[in-house]
Amino acid sequence: MLHALSTSVPSPRQFTYPFCYDVDPLAEAASEELQHYIATTGLMSAEKGCGKMFGVLVVEYEDEEGALQRGFLAAYSGLLGGRNDWQYFVPPVFDAQQPDGHFKRTEREISAINREISAIEHDPQYLQSVAQYEEMTKRLQAEVEAFKVEVDVAKARRDARRKSGEPLSDEEQAEMVRESQFMKAELRRRRKAMEQAESAFHNPHATLLKSLQRKRKQMSDELQRWLFAAYRMLNAKGEERDLIDIFREYTHAMPPAGAGDCCAPKLLQYAYQHRLRPICMAEFWWGESPASEIRHHLHYYPACRSKCLPILTHMLKGLDVAPNPLAQKRHTAEPRVLYADEYILVVDKPAGMLSVPGKADDSASVSVEEYFANNSKLKIQNSKFLKAAHRLDMDTSGLLVLARTEQAYVELQRQFASRETMKRYEAVLSGVPKHIVGGYGIPAVAIANSCSHLCFYGQGLRQECRSLLRLEPFAIQFAKYSSGCISLPLIADINDRPRQRVDMEHGKPALTLYNIVEVRAADANTAVAYTTKKADKSLTLVHLYPKTGRTHQLRVHCAHPQGLACPILGDPLYGTERADRMYLHAAELTFRHPITGEPMHFLSPSGF
Repeated sequence: MLHALSTSVPSPRQFTYPFCYDVDPLAEAASEELQHYIATTGLMSAEKGCGKMFGVLVVEYEDEEGALQRGFLAAYSGLLGGRNDWQYFVPPVFDAQQPDGHFKRTEREISAINREISAIEHDPQYLQSVAQYEEMTKRLQAEVEAFKVEVDVAKARRDARRKSGEPLSDEEQAEMVRESQFMKAELRRRRKAMEQAESAFHNPHATLLKSLQRKRKQMSDELQRWLFAAYRMLNAKGEERDLIDIFREYTHAMPPAGAGDCCAPKLLQYAYQHRLRPICMAEFWWGESPASEIRHHLHYYPACRSKCLPILTHMLKGLDVAPNPLAQKRHTAEPRVLYADEYILVVDKPAGMLSVPGKADDSASVSVEEYFANNSKLKIQNSKFLKAAHRLDMDTSGLLVLARTEQAYVELQRQFASRETMKRYEAVLSGVPKHIVGGYGIPAVAIANSCSHLCFYGQGLRQECRSLLRLEPFAIQFAKYSSGCISLPLIADINDRPRQRVDMEHGKPALTLYNIVEVRAADANTAVAYTTKKADKSLTLVHLYPKTGRTHQLRVHCAHPQGLACPILGDPLYGTERADRMYLHAAELTFRHPITGEPMHFLSPSGF
């Protein structure tokens, strides 16, 4: 399991902070050894479909003669080809794949219950009884609703009689009261009769089905708890805790499925068990990207937060770990004021500055809101109310509008939510989109109508795309290369926040118009010096017009294989090329003044 590492690269002073790191040269050397092994052995032929996350851990140890040596361990996330016992790689923290073990035996029992449930759900008698039940329920519900209409009509008639101004006799008043009481009582009776009829409907198949479903849930929950308790995680101090205990402290909830099977916990567990001292680590993706996530072949990634943050917080105790880069004080340029009155503030936000106060990881970075609210030396008069009406990612620069009154904030929010604003971003992409063609581009409206090469997912979204385009308050200028739009629904990746992923079934619609402006060599003379690994790699300047405002929308739409398939240069989450910043800039913004209604138009060229 321990592999030789022949390199003169010195060891780092501190262990890798696993959730945000620059790959140490020593870990990179180990990764290259592992990549050579994967390529020459054909290991990934066992993994059908897409790629896999791999990890390396460089360790120190004493040989038989007491000399200090270095080597590395390798791991893969989860199973590889349905197995967890591949040579060359560390074993799982707990082996649940033993055919005669408790986990597999119980899993087979649950599978047998699943087959019983499926047989009942497809049984003709069960399906017939379900249809009869639904028909009876619909009929009784219709009868109750029809009588409720009679009750409402009668009440309206009585109310009209009382308001007519004509005197009511005692007898007539008493009759109206009796009618009201009778109809209310009758409505209650009919509702109760409907409930009794529904409960009295006997369906032995349904009774058995519910019993099996309860049993399946109980067995699944018990098996999951048993499995989590079996994962007993060590740390550098020699302390040991199971997953249930760890997650109870850090999240007050049960661990998510698959917790403990990622690369980092496997590697650290093996190192602690065999008295190896961790030096540094790295994780990289090998192979094709999944359909929903954005993963680039041979690109390095941080450990996931939902599964690994609580586990690694425990396992890294006793190691001298590098500080979290996101918690370090960031030195950014000052935001530039473009417009100010008593109601709004329009600023040019620098890259690296938050729009609004951040969470714990970003607590060291001052937001635009805090900057203007707390800096008394500014010429802008401070306001007790100051809120960003929309947001830019921390790594994105450009135009940002802040409201200085509650009224202005509500109106600006409404304009952004109803897509009455126009936003144009400028971005530099790593690479060239594959579908670029020579000559002039196609107008976005024409593309939306034909849907010739776009990523739409159903007629409903196609219609939404058209309606969004009709709201377009500007004319997209033709580019030398191509124009078009991308429609990929997005949802938060709960297993790896703050990443977003494409989800065709549950994602929220997200639409971006694009205009490819220029393709240039990476070393061309531009206003910005790009830092790329390959000097001959081309870059693409693109204008982006988001018609929805989903989190990371432009970044995902650029990077995803079904979008432009070229990530934004310097994107730390979805990109492949490191740079001095993320090359995404909010360059143009049009909206109406929230109080006066006057059209407001602002420009901030990126210089890209």
